[in-house]
Amino acid sequence: MKDTCRLYTDLAWLWPLWGDAVAEYGPYCETVTRLIRSHARRPVATLLDLGCGGGKNLLNLRPAFEVTGLDLSAAMLAQAAALNPGATLVQGDMRTCRLGRTFDAVLMDDAISHLHNRADFAAAFRTAHEHLNAGGVLIATPDVTKETFQQNRTTVTPSARGDLHVVFIENTHDPDPTDDHYETTIVYLIRDHGRLRVETDHWTMGLFTLDTWRQVLRTTGFTVHEERFEADGDEYPMFVGVKAAE
Repeated sequence: MKDTCRLYTDLAWLWPLWGDAVAEYGPYCETVTRLIRSHARRPVATLLDLGCGGGKNLLNLRPAFEVTGLDLSAAMLAQAAALNPGATLVQGDMRTCRLGRTFDAVLMDDAISHLHNRADFAAAFRTAHEHLNAGGVLIATPDVTKETFQQNRTTVTPSARGDLHVVFIENTHDPDPTDDHYETTIVYLIRDHGRLRVETDHWTMGLFTLDTWRQVLRTTGFTVHEERFEADGDEYPMFVGVKAAE
C-alpha cells in the first residue's frame, strides 16, 4: 500500500486537535530539558528540533532555549508558525539539511520514526552530529523499537473544537517481522457541524532494535546514555548522545 502521509499535507489542519500542546507534550519536554542540562559538557542556550512537525515541542522548549525548528512539510511548518510566533523555522530534510550553523542541543522526536531504512536512519544522526557544538547533546526518542512493538495495536483519540469533532483511530501492523519497518494506518472521523467525513492515511515507519539505535549513535560519534520516559502507561526509551568536547 502506497504511503499517503496526509497529516503532513492536506490534513495538516487536524494536527492541533491531536493531543494538547501543553498537557501532553509538556512533561516530555521537561524531561528533555533535564537530560540536556545534566549531560551537556558546555553551556546550553540553543536547540535545533529536527522534524519539528506542528511545533508542539517547540512551544514547550522555548522558555528554556532559543529554538529553531526544521521540517520537510510546509503545511506542518505553517502549523508550527501559528503556535510559535516569531520562532525560527526552516523547511528541509533531516537526512540531508546543512544549515550552516551549530547548536548546543538537538532534539529528534517523532519524525525519526518515519525513516524506515538504515541508510536514511544513519544519515539523520549524521545531520544531528554535524549541527551540534562540541560538548552538545542530542536527545532521540523512538516511538517503538523491535522490543516494544505491539502487533495490531489500535488507539482511539477523540477531540473537539467548537462544532468540529474528530476521532483519530490509529492501527499499527508489521507484515514482515524480519525487516526494519511496519505500517501505521489512520482513520480520521471528522464531523463538522454534525456532517461526517471519513479520511484515511497510511505511513511506513522504521522499526529497529535497541542495539541498532545504540550502534548507529556510537558509530556517528556520540557517547550514548539511556533513560526512560513514561506516558499514559507506555514506557519510551530516550537516547542521550553527547558529542565529544574539544
